[in-house]
Amino acid sequence: MKVLVLGGDGFCGWPTSLHLSAQGHEVKIVDNLSRRFIDTILEVESLTPISSIGRRVAAWKEISGAEITFDNLDIAQEYDAFVALLKSFKPDAVVHFAEQRAAPYSMKNPKAKRYTVDNNVNGTHNLLCALVEAKIDAHVAHLGTMGVYGYGWSGSAPIPEGYLPVKVNTPEGEITREILHPANPGSVYHLTKTLDQLMFAFYAKNDGIRVTDLHQGIVWGTQTPETGKDERLINRFDYDGDYGTVLNRFLMQAAYGHPLTVHGTGGQTRAFIHIRDTVKCIEIALNNPPEKGEKPAIFNQVTETFRVRDLAKLIGDMTNTEVMYMENPRNEAEENELIVENSQFLSLGLEPTTLSTGLLEEIQEIASKYKDRADRTKILATSKWKS
Repeated sequence: MKVLVLGGDGFCGWPTSLHLSAQGHEVKIVDNLSRRFIDTILEVESLTPISSIGRRVAAWKEISGAEITFDNLDIAQEYDAFVALLKSFKPDAVVHFAEQRAAPYSMKNPKAKRYTVDNNVNGTHNLLCALVEAKIDAHVAHLGTMGVYGYGWSGSAPIPEGYLPVKVNTPEGEITREILHPANPGSVYHLTKTLDQLMFAFYAKNDGIRVTDLHQGIVWGTQTPETGKDERLINRFDYDGDYGTVLNRFLMQAAYGHPLTVHGTGGQTRAFIHIRDTVKCIEIALNNPPEKGEKPAIFNQVTETFRVRDLAKLIGDMTNTEVMYMENPRNEAEENELIVENSQFLSLGLEPTTLSTGLLEEIQEIASKYKDRADRTKILATSKWKS
């Protein structure tokens, strides 16, 4: 299969590109390297020393014998060049990671909000429009987010995978319809992902674009079997208040001797998935595309749910680190339940990587090895939902 990975230099995109290449697929990465530029803006670097994209792909070819090609292109801005690339490469599938991925960064200031919308919404629409113009029948696998559902409003009812059956009373009687689950975004980033859903639904209906939208939980872990083969292939490890995901952030703080920072009561329940399962889920989705003319397939890409304070206690007990409760910068409920259906991936053969002491220790070892690269001033979250 010829696979185009948009945003293939990023935290999820890079290990996915390597995994697909290792499975024998022909992989081309398209990335504008904006995540690296945002590091410059924030004056913070990945805890792990990530190589340039050129050095990365060269190292992969040296180690595996497989070639991943790379094009530096901004799909949100360089539409004509992107259409030309599609016509030239003729992908069988497109994996869409090319979006600004951090909720805190999307709420940082007006400039970050506008960039997130301009980049994410325009990029997704350019992809769909370009596929139609180029007459490329490629299956689009998009990395969405569990955040499109919002948190807390469904109580103890399980969140279904994308669609909700509803009954409507009409003069002719009751009719049943299936609709997208009502969106309840909690940040500008999550807002862009809800807009993606509507674009996917329209282009699937109007132009027959085949789409799988993967509503992913918070990713933890850093390494996959492929990124662990050589330090030149190592994945990002973000620990700062804007991009660091909660579990990785706790493990880095513990390695650094910093208290584990829990926002609010820590009663927020979140869905989680290990980076190893992210790449497996992408592969499963690509191997099981919807038919042309079908509505977008929606999978909940999660394996476990935890309350933040429970994770903090687990890491604190494991590392003998203090837990520090802080004011919550987000505009969200202090406590919420989260029950998620994820039967589709399980039925297609996913064997979930669950939270285990061994994997936590593996991440802690990485955090300890590179802790001298950390900037203590970047640990705390500074983006606020309300000014």
